[in-house]
Amino acid sequence: MTRPAPSGDATPDRETAIVDPLGHPLVRRVAVLWGLLGAGYHLYLMSAGLLPNLVTRPIHLLFALPWVFVFAPVSGRLVRWGGWLAAAVGAAGCLWVALDRDALVDQYGYLEGPAQVAISIAMILVVLEMGRRAIKWILPAVALVALAYGLFGDLLPGRFGHPGFPLESFLGTLTIAEGGLWGPLTGISVDVVAVFVLLGAVIGSGEAGRAFMAIAVWSAGGLRAGAAKVAVVASALFGSISGSASANVASTGAITLPAMKRLGYPASLAAAVEAVASTGGQIMPPLMGAGAFVMAELLTRPYTDIVVAATLPAVLFFVAVWIGVDRQARHAGLAPVPASERPSGRSVLRLLPFFALPFGVLLAVLFGTGRTPQHAAGAAIVTAAALLLVDERLRPMFRAFLGRIANTAVDAGRQTAGIAAIIVCAGLIVGVLNQTGLGVKVTSAMLAVSGGQLWAALALTALACLILGMEVPTTAAYVICVAVAGPALIELGLPPLVTHLFVFWYALLSTITPPVCGTVFIAAGMADAPWLAVAGRALRLGLGLYLVPIAFVVQPALLDPTGQPVEAAIAFLRVGAALWLVAAALAGSDRLLLSWRRLAMLVAGLALLLVRLV
Repeated sequence: MTRPAPSGDATPDRETAIVDPLGHPLVRRVAVLWGLLGAGYHLYLMSAGLLPNLVTRPIHLLFALPWVFVFAPVSGRLVRWGGWLAAAVGAAGCLWVALDRDALVDQYGYLEGPAQVAISIAMILVVLEMGRRAIKWILPAVALVALAYGLFGDLLPGRFGHPGFPLESFLGTLTIAEGGLWGPLTGISVDVVAVFVLLGAVIGSGEAGRAFMAIAVWSAGGLRAGAAKVAVVASALFGSISGSASANVASTGAITLPAMKRLGYPASLAAAVEAVASTGGQIMPPLMGAGAFVMAELLTRPYTDIVVAATLPAVLFFVAVWIGVDRQARHAGLAPVPASERPSGRSVLRLLPFFALPFGVLLAVLFGTGRTPQHAAGAAIVTAAALLLVDERLRPMFRAFLGRIANTAVDAGRQTAGIAAIIVCAGLIVGVLNQTGLGVKVTSAMLAVSGGQLWAALALTALACLILGMEVPTTAAYVICVAVAGPALIELGLPPLVTHLFVFWYALLSTITPPVCGTVFIAAGMADAPWLAVAGRALRLGLGLYLVPIAFVVQPALLDPTGQPVEAAIAFLRVGAALWLVAAALAGSDRLLLSWRRLAMLVAGLALLLVRLV
């Protein structure tokens, strides 16, 4: 790939060079201003009271459009001008819905006249192209198949056909009502996700990034395989605000991978550790890659319930990675991080507030006052923004503050737009499923194929999550799979919260499972290691991703530490012991163990994990 041009000026090969518009000073200033307006809009919504969804949600998409079509790096003049055109058409459609909301509500999702039909089609096409530019073509392709089914499914014979809909009704429900583009999924992006993304951007623009690494190196660097364990701790900390496996690899990996290689780690092991640990960013509360907010909306449960339920499984995942790293370190003789490269306790204490204060405020408001997640995030944003004014020695940095605010505006705008592209595109699919009843039909088919057996249905669901997650982002894969397969699992007796977390975890499988394994490719490229060797090690280190969801199906108390504290603690210890046994059995060619003993440990670990104790 051609490297991004340093500015928006012409390059020698105009049609192939990738140009980052934000390299141009004027464009960057406009982007910063646009990002500040978007951040201000979402902060305003927290205190604005009840506003119509057909106003707030189109304006949210309006703020997201330029980040994908205008401010994103592109190659070729045609693509650049096509982006401007798509942004203009999309903005016009969003403004039409928001400004004409009162009249559109009276149409009850039915388009009136060819002009409205044309505008609706244009808006859908813009959303599909937005998804293609932001996350490649698979999710928009799935949305196109869903739209084709909605338009022509009445021609299908048998149970998967539907009665058919007038074009005006089908498109109107998707574009001028709350059944598609402006449905509950988009509402989550508007009301909660954007604010938490802004919080992550504010924290990340200050000293918190250094704080994450300092805490990780100080706490784990002196242990066996210290550099690898630093990657585990740093990825858990950074993932708690990023919620993105790719962002996790790129940020923490830029520091941990060179350190591991310098200390003599095999390149494939270093990359595998970073890839697996970074994957945990999407299951570590509070963000969970926006999954926690989507889950709360779909389950109609408080966000705090999701965070509490997801915490112990996430800790178990990182425990499993830690155990795997330790076992491999024992075999390879990997040394700790040299004392000279570890920060002092004093420097860690100086950096700790930049991470701990915003999180402390977030948790205190969230769990201590009963306020909404948005208000908790708002309080944490104010705290984190105040910390941007000083360095680690609490010295004022007014000039740096302006640069940090600019970086926050750009980072928050880009990340919010990327999530919006996923969620709005997924909203089209869910809207078609709801209109046609396809989800109910697939549920019936799953029950028939599984023979009414829960474990067979779980296996089918896991396979579907793996396949769909290969190219579709985790949150979108989760939404689609849970809409289709979730009702079948619930009907077979699985509690709704367990169902949703099971689907969400298995939607992550493709991040480390060949042939796609996105985080593996990124880490392998950064470590200059063969991706297949990295994938092999990642599969063994990432066993928690495969086993922990099965554990909370067998022992649902693991998800209820507040309601069943004793049972949850027992389940946690039991699953932790099972993961240790399995990790010890799969830790490579450990010559201290004979093969039959490793097999016995594997069987014992799986039995401890899978057999329900009465």
